[in-house]
Amino acid sequence: MSGKEPVAVVGIGQTHHAAARRDVSLPGLVREAARRALDDAELTWADVDAVVLGKAPDFFEGVMMPELYLADALGASGKPVLRVHTAGSVGGSTALVAANLVAARVQRTVLALAFEKQSESNAMWGLSLPVPFQQPLLAGAGGFFAPHVRAYIRRTGAPADTGVLVAHKDRGNALKNPYAHLHEHGLTLEKVRASPMLWDPIRYSETCPSSDGACALVLTDRAGAARSPHPPAWVHGGAMRSEPTLFAGKDFVSPRAGRDCAAEVYRQAGITDPHREIDTAELYVPFSWYEPMWLENLGFAVEGEGWKLTASGATALGGELPVNPSGGVLSTNPIGASGLIRFAEAALQVRGRAGAHQVEGAAKALGHAYGGGAQFFSMWLVGSRPPTS
Repeated sequence: MSGKEPVAVVGIGQTHHAAARRDVSLPGLVREAARRALDDAELTWADVDAVVLGKAPDFFEGVMMPELYLADALGASGKPVLRVHTAGSVGGSTALVAANLVAARVQRTVLALAFEKQSESNAMWGLSLPVPFQQPLLAGAGGFFAPHVRAYIRRTGAPADTGVLVAHKDRGNALKNPYAHLHEHGLTLEKVRASPMLWDPIRYSETCPSSDGACALVLTDRAGAARSPHPPAWVHGGAMRSEPTLFAGKDFVSPRAGRDCAAEVYRQAGITDPHREIDTAELYVPFSWYEPMWLENLGFAVEGEGWKLTASGATALGGELPVNPSGGVLSTNPIGASGLIRFAEAALQVRGRAGAHQVEGAAKALGHAYGGGAQFFSMWLVGSRPPTS
């Protein structure tokens, strides 16, 4: 046999996400997601040939190399286990590594799983590195990214309320997603606008929560997909790209690695006009202003006009390009799993199994994740039909 094996997502499982899942241990949390993914695929642990695990740095929970003691909980005893880490994009990278094992015919059926238990850590101060790595007292990722948001506003002239529109939209979408962490009933534009300013121009209601949660996917080959009880999601393209955190000429508003990663995914999937050919996108938006920024970075909008797409309502659930119909990272953020949730939600859409936040007729969907100082990117494009080549 020549060429790559077609890869299909046949099982998807998420935990219920919350600020603190004190009802389960870390092994219990990952098993909850894995069990749901296997049940969705109507498979058992015996059907899994290997496990790929992803999470944020170990100091987030203070447990070193947790993959070793999680093997039993994941049904991985006696099976290959591979740990992946690419900062906040790790969830997406985990799915891509698992998909590549299948595509290369190294394994036939792989369980990809990512998780975080932020309640057992202090991620904000864990992300506030001391001098000489960055300025002191940035108070988490928001302190690092806020200057880049201000740079975007200066560059494009985007109205001050753009972030408010995104936050209101995504938190509204989350009400349709039973697994989402934040369910803010009665949230209005006025309430978002009146929320405290944390990192100018990012308000409290425009930033992601800290969540406990896990997500799992079952990926398999063509033969496995043929046995699936439900329509699979087919991987049409996937890529990872990275660049240094700091270098002369780095564009923090639209990182080169993000543009290159998207271009490679589109090349693999045969996409020439992402805005018209992709039906929905799950973008990694931890701070609301990153929706218009990523719309430009990924080629959905021309430079300087991402905010116009947001303001027009095009990215709403009923719009021409729904972005984050699940509620996105703004509503659910178990850091290590956040990227995999984006990939999983894209797969749910093309399988037609997204429930109340389903985009009608979604046949192609983009999953996107980024991490570090906007330096690590992972993306995939999935479709309801097998790739043509």
